[in-house]
Amino acid sequence: MARTKAQLPAGARLADYLTVGYLALRCPLGKVREILSQQGVESQRRRGLPHEVLVYFVLAMVLYANVAYEDVLQLVLEGLRPLLGDAKLTQNTVSKGAISQARARVGVGPLQSLYQEQVRPHGPAGMAGVWYQGLRLMAIDGSTLDMPDEAANAEYFGYPASARGSTAFPRLRFVAMAECGTHTLCYAQPGPYHSSERELARSVLAHADATMLITADRGFYSYDLWQEAQATGAKLLFRLSRSLRLPREEELPDGSYLSTVYSNAEDRKHRRNGIQVRVIEYRLQGIPEADTHYRLLTNWLDPCAAPAAELAALYPQRWTIESSFDELKTHLADRRVLLRSKRPELVMQEFYALLLVHAAIRQLMTEAAAQTDRAAQDLSFLHAVRVLHRRLPAVGAIPPSG
Repeated sequence: MARTKAQLPAGARLADYLTVGYLALRCPLGKVREILSQQGVESQRRRGLPHEVLVYFVLAMVLYANVAYEDVLQLVLEGLRPLLGDAKLTQNTVSKGAISQARARVGVGPLQSLYQEQVRPHGPAGMAGVWYQGLRLMAIDGSTLDMPDEAANAEYFGYPASARGSTAFPRLRFVAMAECGTHTLCYAQPGPYHSSERELARSVLAHADATMLITADRGFYSYDLWQEAQATGAKLLFRLSRSLRLPREEELPDGSYLSTVYSNAEDRKHRRNGIQVRVIEYRLQGIPEADTHYRLLTNWLDPCAAPAAELAALYPQRWTIESSFDELKTHLADRRVLLRSKRPELVMQEFYALLLVHAAIRQLMTEAAAQTDRAAQDLSFLHAVRVLHRRLPAVGAIPPSG
């Protein structure tokens, strides 16, 4: 059965154009042009679709996930008209295939560079949920995104295994670090489905620094990864399985204890290349379906500076990254197949656009929370998306230079 193209709702045009203006404020036109030039893909001529328009198109197609490409393009053209002027934009009808070809000419690089340069932890000083003892609270975790079942996507990204062979759609795996207080996903590293989350995490943790306290769940601990993460200067708080051997070497007054981790049994036997750590163990009672026993590992060895009870109470903030993943999949993409692109390079382009748009919305929410002395994590992401789609007030005069 042929599918009916989704259309923009009647009466939404003005707000939709303002939405494009908001995206242009978050990814300024001047910065877009600079990055296109750095990547060597700036537009050489003005007939057809300028490449800066294609960048905003990819951002908009993420925000309007269920709207036909052609309609999204017209929305972008009208939304950018105050910035680019009538002479630089065409009114000619452009087919879906032509749009995809133009996207391929732009490539992955500009969207990736925009994401890496524009998306950073941004929670302000004093905002609840952002800080602990002067350190920015971060969480690292991984997730996956489905894409169309095209041969090129399947070959590059692969399928998850299932009891009946493989699932219906190829899948991208990625790891990111979230700022817990704002839910912003930073430093994301994508790869094929069969990529190891720990390997992807190496690139993510390379961005850590001494201003951060980084939390992670059980699957991320390894001696090598811990050693690399600790070398960044960040404070670490990882949950561990109970199978890792951690003898009590020194009891601390808050109930935690010091121990040493080793790379392998031989190093443990000869007590060489060990890393001193602090272990916090506790039980949860009266919480249905929760694990009863928790074991946390930290390189914050001073129990006076970071008491065990406070770190144990802080650890559940790690789960805010799960909320960020849900925002991407359920409230932003809002599709059974989350990514729309049919070729690997366009999938990666769309992936970075998805993260850029999520970050733009989260920035809007952080600014709104700061103005009302609230925590950004207490605001509704779904409501923010609806505001951006339908009720965003005029974004003001956007300077022609972007």
